[in-house]
Amino acid sequence: MKPYSHGLRSEDERRGDCGLAHSEGPYGENLAEGEGHGVLNSRDSVTMWVEENDNYDPGSNSCVRGECLHYTQVLWRNSVHLGCARVKCDNGQWFVICSYNPPSNYDGEWPY
Repeated sequence: MKPYSHGLRSEDERRGDCGLAHSEGPYGENLAEGEGHGVLNSRDSVTMWVEENDNYDPGSNSCVRGECLHYTQVLWRNSVHLGCARVKCDNGQWFVICSYNPPSNYDGEWPY
């Protein structure tokens, strides 16, 4: 990965609603939300996304159980820019976004 790119940050966009809605921008995105007394951070979020590896079948390049697209985005071979941000939302929850450039998860392409 190349150094962090400030242009990939968009935490202020979600501060108000803390919604898990993708920005539909030019980057690949992984989103996470947490609440309660614990503090959700980038490490926890990436760990959660990587734990989807059990749902990924590299032989067929598909998700076999549940979700795995967060996992494949994390390890996508062509993504060389990464920006992650965490913000405490107006409702008290935590929102984490990691943006990847170039984006991933193209049909028929393997992540590595």
